[in-house]
Amino acid sequence: MQTYETGVSNKSEYYIYTAGSQAKSMYFYPLCTGHFYYAPGYKLSRNRYDSFLFMLVLGGECNIIVNNKTYTAKKNQIVFLDCYQPHIYYSDNGWEAKWLHFDGPVARQYFETITDNFNVVLTLKDSYLFQKNLDKLYRNFRDNLPIKDALISQYITNMLTQLLIDKDIPSKINTSADVIEETTAYISEHLCETLTLEQLAKRASLSPYYFTRIFKKETGYTPHEYIIATRVNHAKFLLKNTNISIKEICFLSGFANESSFCSTFKKWEKLTPGNYRLTTTQTTNQ
Repeated sequence: MQTYETGVSNKSEYYIYTAGSQAKSMYFYPLCTGHFYYAPGYKLSRNRYDSFLFMLVLGGECNIIVNNKTYTAKKNQIVFLDCYQPHIYYSDNGWEAKWLHFDGPVARQYFETITDNFNVVLTLKDSYLFQKNLDKLYRNFRDNLPIKDALISQYITNMLTQLLIDKDIPSKINTSADVIEETTAYISEHLCETLTLEQLAKRASLSPYYFTRIFKKETGYTPHEYIIATRVNHAKFLLKNTNISIKEICFLSGFANESSFCSTFKKWEKLTPGNYRLTTTQTTNQ
């Protein structure tokens, strides 16, 4: 479709799509996509537009305002916006971009992980694959090809995945991820030993407060919760796959005594260790 929006060249095009209920429940799905040439002075301000936006800048540069902060996106950079929130984008000199409004059951989780809720302008080491998937999706609509929801979702997933694994992450985030990865490996290797917050934070050369904060961010658990979850999971494996006594499993999983093990296990699994074992297929040790 040709656009008639003020400040957008009439050689620009866009396409609207209405996803079915099944696609909305299962997939990432597009709402609209386009290739726009924005004139100098163009400005768009919205309180919300229920979707998430990819904008690949192909030329020029644009400014984006979200949460009272201004960002600038240049050629080959990607703007990733939560359009459920107020947002503005504009340029004094104009820019060219391909864009996609999309949504899906886990779109917000991807957005929050990729942008860390503030880094809405992203730089890929190589934007070729991202652009290739965006082009495929755009051409599907431009060339009036049959729309296959699963395939369209795959294109969007490919773009999201590349942003997850290949974007330039600030060094402090890389460092945090490395520290937590090393810590979780240490916990697994020393599960039967006493593990305290102070000990783990000291190993990471961080304060207990900051260590807990980045650990929770990376894993979804506090250090204490992660240790307990790992011990319970280890106990579940032994209960399912061995005939070792519950008392022995208690100590092999790092619990101080059988009473503590049984109460903790029941709190997490809503079953006692004995009842959990009865609900699973047991095997004998080889």
